[in-house]
Amino acid sequence: MTSISGRREYKLDIHSTDAGANIDPRLVNMYKDITELVGMEEERDALIYRLAEGGEGSKQQLKTISVVGLGGLGKTTLVRAVYEKIKTQFDCWAFVSVSRTPDMKKIFKDMLYGLDEHKFEEIHSTSRDEKLLIDKLREFLEHKRYLIVVDDIWDEKIWDIIKCALSSNNLGSRIITTTRSINVSEACCSSGVDIIHRMKPLSDRNSQRLFYRRIFQNEHGCPVELEEVSIDILRKCGGVPLAVIAIASLLASNQQMKSKDQWCNLLESIGHGLIGGDVVEDMKKILSFSYYDMPPHLKSCFLYLSIFPEDCEIEIERLIWRWIAEGLIHHEEQGKSLFEVGESYVNELINRSMIMPVEIDCDKLQSEGA
Repeated sequence: MTSISGRREYKLDIHSTDAGANIDPRLVNMYKDITELVGMEEERDALIYRLAEGGEGSKQQLKTISVVGLGGLGKTTLVRAVYEKIKTQFDCWAFVSVSRTPDMKKIFKDMLYGLDEHKFEEIHSTSRDEKLLIDKLREFLEHKRYLIVVDDIWDEKIWDIIKCALSSNNLGSRIITTTRSINVSEACCSSGVDIIHRMKPLSDRNSQRLFYRRIFQNEHGCPVELEEVSIDILRKCGGVPLAVIAIASLLASNQQMKSKDQWCNLLESIGHGLIGGDVVEDMKKILSFSYYDMPPHLKSCFLYLSIFPEDCEIEIERLIWRWIAEGLIHHEEQGKSLFEVGESYVNELINRSMIMPVEIDCDKLQSEGA
């Protein structure tokens, strides 16, 4: 992708679809086989190393790693793999999911049950309030070296409540969180030993490995006549594992190989409404969660991005002035111009992992005191 010198530019990735499902499709990601970690093996091992690294004193401190990134990048799959590989090194462990509309009592009860299934086997039938559950968790964890994964946090305030239950003992305990929001990730990492880990898209090679393995059962089974169209398809997937898997599911067949024309038709349909398939529907639902979580003013600005051609680079100043001209930014905030309000909208979309920077003029940022 070509960059434009001296400008701030962003690659904008639009996810718009129907409302969420009754059953959260991300639940499946929590139980994927470890062998499905195509392209994530090194990232998994790097996270494990970072959880363990440090001097003798810092190793004993409570440490949090927060994994942040766009929906569909495989955050849950990655941390689940880390969790399964290292959990037996701890006295107790638990894996809980928060989601957009969390039930705090259930989260705390799930955590207690995960930490000790026998001691807390009746916990879900009790009527304890949040304070009593927090007290029980703190009491249980006080003298234990624990590993807890808190998956899919959407709100800083929710994290503030959860962390009240996590004892800050000096026994080498570890916490792993996942989120789509940079602000939430920063809130999770409040001490000097905590680490923010930003998920990146798969490389072209690993995208190809995952794609071919899903369709041909091995990484080298693609017929020569399909290689070029497969490269074009993967380019549109942008290294997002969920998108690669969803598209591969449409091409996989247990009966006969789909023709090149069918592959080309699918390529043309990407971005214009994909046809059928449970995996594709799950992908749409997962990606829609980020959209439906946005306030109305951000939704309007985000949907405006659909007027730009696919994969184009957009200069940030140009985008903000167009937002203003279209009336999408019409309220000045105290001490801020309309343009500055627009900049705050862009920053919020980045924080929510809805758009990704392509190139930032570092000299300009430094001159502005950024």
